[in-house]
Amino acid sequence: MTLLDIAEVAEKSGLAPSALRFYEKRGLVEPAGRNGLRRTYHPDVLRRLDLVACARGAGFTIAEIARFLVATPSDDALRERMAAKATELDDTIDRLTRMRDSLRHAASCDHVPLVECPDFKLALS
Repeated sequence: MTLLDIAEVAEKSGLAPSALRFYEKRGLVEPAGRNGLRRTYHPDVLRRLDLVACARGAGFTIAEIARFLVATPSDDALRERMAAKATELDDTIDRLTRMRDSLRHAASCDHVPLVECPDFKLALS
């Protein structure tokens, strides 16, 4: 298996090398070793970084993500946090879906002003 050096991981993930080193310190990723002075990683680190980015986008903290990555089924507190976050995400998805639908309507609406259109307002409620 071909290892990726830190520059390659940074390029492919869109993260700065300093972010990769920070994630390593926090236990989110683990280097496979070194090639000279440069850290190397297994290619599957990119999937891990995608998971981290997704979790960050969902509002999880670095500490929560680190805990999540090593969680076992007996971690009841973390399971409760995950369930609460899933509910929060459902609410966010509903709100964003309403906004998307309103914007699609407004893109072809003739009402003046657009934001006072009854259909636009209805989609947001």
